[in-house]
Amino acid sequence: MIRLAALTILATFSLLSSAQVDSGEEQPILPVTLAEMAASADLVALIQVLDTDYEYTRGFPSGGTAFLKVLIPYKVTRSFEDILEVYEQGLHPGECYFENPTVLEEGRRQLVFLKFSNDVEGQYNGLKQGCSLDVLVQDNGQYALRFPVDGILLSDDLTAKAKAMEFHDSYAIIKDEAISPVERNQLLEDGYLFAVDQGFKLTHGIEISEIRKLMGPNGLTLDRSLK
Repeated sequence: MIRLAALTILATFSLLSSAQVDSGEEQPILPVTLAEMAASADLVALIQVLDTDYEYTRGFPSGGTAFLKVLIPYKVTRSFEDILEVYEQGLHPGECYFENPTVLEEGRRQLVFLKFSNDVEGQYNGLKQGCSLDVLVQDNGQYALRFPVDGILLSDDLTAKAKAMEFHDSYAIIKDEAISPVERNQLLEDGYLFAVDQGFKLTHGIEISEIRKLMGPNGLTLDRSLK
């Protein structure tokens, strides 16, 4: 009887899931670990945004290609170019768009998780959970993941790994209009922001070496020099 009941429950869940898919209902994006993101990706790398070629809808990117320079590859599963093309289409949860730098600034540095495009040879797409996490440059020239983390809903508890840091990076400054009052006040209270002339500056980050440990070893490749 217990086995029959279990089979009945499984069948019910299967029917409900099928109904959701058939109805076109958007499935929620659940938190994911860095190890799961790395394992799901075909390419994991620290990149810098060079340029974007997007169409815009009401001021937001709605389709097009970003061009990314690979700084440090962490997972490589086929030969790759120094400059990646990442295509995205539409507005949806987990979308993979990048901020285009102006002629007066460097592009953002980010840790990206990408998969091969099924449509265009040589192109990449993001994962359903998203594709990038912001990386900042410290005063000593070392890279660090921005904290609090923004861009992918992670289930890893990274708080204990975050350290106070001095950043030599314009993207460590958040302009007042780029953050909601509620979020700003909470980050100020937690000590993750302080006020500066241009807005607010981030105070904490996580060493990239610590993030690499959380992504591997199964999610990363030993040979990262494929060309």
